[in-house]
Amino acid sequence: MNKIYLVLFSLLFLNFGFAQNGKILSKRLIDISEKPIWNRISDNNKLLPDFEHLNTLNFYSITYQSDNQKVKGIIVEPKKEGKYPVVIYNRGGNRNFSKLTVATMIHLTSKLSERGYIIIGSNYRTKDEFGGSEINDVLSLTETIKEIKKADADCIGMFGWSRGGMMTYLALQKSKKIRTAIIGNGVADLFSEATFRPEMETRVFAECIPNYWKNKELELKKRSAIYWVDQLNKNSSLLILCGTKDKRVNPEQADKIASKLSEINYDFELRKFETDHYFTGKRNELNELVINWFSQNL
Repeated sequence: MNKIYLVLFSLLFLNFGFAQNGKILSKRLIDISEKPIWNRISDNNKLLPDFEHLNTLNFYSITYQSDNQKVKGIIVEPKKEGKYPVVIYNRGGNRNFSKLTVATMIHLTSKLSERGYIIIGSNYRTKDEFGGSEINDVLSLTETIKEIKKADADCIGMFGWSRGGMMTYLALQKSKKIRTAIIGNGVADLFSEATFRPEMETRVFAECIPNYWKNKELELKKRSAIYWVDQLNKNSSLLILCGTKDKRVNPEQADKIASKLSEINYDFELRKFETDHYFTGKRNELNELVINWFSQNL
């Protein structure tokens, strides 16, 4: 009898925990003048002209719940009162490499936020499975948004870069809440990535993905959108951005996923630019593209 009670209690505890997915556990206003990036965006303690728009925004550090994990994230929102659409930003990298920071949000999302959007991003859970269970940390943010006073929880877009592109494809597979998305130099075929950059397989896939060598084909297919494009939310739309000189993610991946999307008449656009993984020299163009896409589709 005691064992039965113990099992019931455990199930109730787990269900309660999952019911709290997205709950904000802590929230703190960030003073960007105290961050390392401040010296690069200011002069004499005053924002440079290209960054004056940051005066209109608030940055917050948050910790939220996801599958009984405590996950860290960042929110950027306009200071002005109002209801704003929300864009979930999915970072690239893995584990501690290329973590989401205030600098990331400033360079890739602050111009968008200035135009009237709330941006929220996750650093994913500590145990990174590179497209495994931490996809729930992205999906949980659709609940976190409901706790943000200025957020329109019925108007959600998504923006993913590099590995974050893979996370965005997974989110479009598993959720109907994303109205539109942008993917920049995103990973859509992990088999191709392993061939293009063998060190990704030995130093990332094998180290992050559980039982990788035993279940390699199954696990890579689960994370590679080219194998399940027909499962993407068909009520959403997608802008794919590709740097043709990208040395981190094979640019051919963009053509492969575009071909698959065309076969099912998915609502998407593919835009190519003669630049690298980070869109060096194309950042102003990138900002305008992102703003225009969400303005028209979100």
